[in-house]
Amino acid sequence: MSMTKNKNSNTDKEYHFDNFFNISADLICIAGFDGYFRRINATVSKLLGYSEEELYARPIHTFVYTPDLKITLETREEVYKNKPLLNFENRYLTKSGEIVWLSWTSMPVEDEKLVYAIAKNITHKKRIEEERNILLANLTKINKDLKHLSYTTSHDLKSPVNNLLSVFDLIDISKINDEETLEFINILKITTERLRETLKKSVDDMIHKDELNASIESLSLNDNLNEVLLSINSLIVNSKIDISIDFSEVPEINFNKEYLKSIFLNLITNSIKYSKPDAFPSISITSKKENGKNQLIYSDNGLGFDMDKVRDKIFGLHQKFHNHIDSNGIGLYLIYNHITNLGGRIEVESKINEGAKFTITFKD
Repeated sequence: MSMTKNKNSNTDKEYHFDNFFNISADLICIAGFDGYFRRINATVSKLLGYSEEELYARPIHTFVYTPDLKITLETREEVYKNKPLLNFENRYLTKSGEIVWLSWTSMPVEDEKLVYAIAKNITHKKRIEEERNILLANLTKINKDLKHLSYTTSHDLKSPVNNLLSVFDLIDISKINDEETLEFINILKITTERLRETLKKSVDDMIHKDELNASIESLSLNDNLNEVLLSINSLIVNSKIDISIDFSEVPEINFNKEYLKSIFLNLITNSIKYSKPDAFPSISITSKKENGKNQLIYSDNGLGFDMDKVRDKIFGLHQKFHNHIDSNGIGLYLIYNHITNLGGRIEVESKINEGAKFTITFKD
């Protein structure tokens, strides 16, 4: 009786396991260290468009989208060294030629020479994110271009206006006897002076509107950073990043809150994204007072840049300096605009494989 009960219990467990495996909306896979699928659920075949026989017959990496193959193979080698993989994103190519984004969590079992993996289809999320980034970048660029055009036009007009006023000053009206001519000269001079004042007011108004659109307030660097860290907590934990913080010299700055959060977010996620494969990411964030100006100094131990090659385009739109599959060339562009729009500046020091150091100097 006891044996029969145990047998039924085991059968129930097997049944429930198979049921979970087969009806899951996520991709569930068991793969061997030899790089082949050992078992897959129906979702894998349905999403990729291959029959189970086709999926079992070929090495897994042959289904990976070619631009993601190198980082996929490197990451797989880390899994084989008994390192669990969390939230790894790469692209697969379906039988019909469609690209799909997958987010993998993989757990190796070294004794069995097997990897147990679950993947979520995040293609829709990636498309929305890409469209949002493109829209945001384009709007930012259009706004910047319009402001640049306005500033340039005002600046270019100031020179001829000032030259014209200088000409009026050089005219010796004592030698002009015709009253009508004197009146015309006086009208032209007054009109030119008003034009100069209008140009000056136009530039002042644009600067004032920039300040209104990006409201400035006293911000705690520590509180602002903690908000960002909390929002990406799972990424922080999974990346095993080491973060050193020292805001003792300048604990607060006058800046726009959303801009500052965006700066922290982009810098930190970049440090994780572009960390060296043989080392956990490490960053240092400090503040200081330099020549009466508040500064934020951010440095990491990542892949770094070849500054001789990228110095003039590092903050450009859609500029990419590493072959990371999730790179879109927007983060540094946004950081630069947040800082310069409020009168600050940002400088970069970096070497290949020696990390990067960003020094942000605020307006006041």
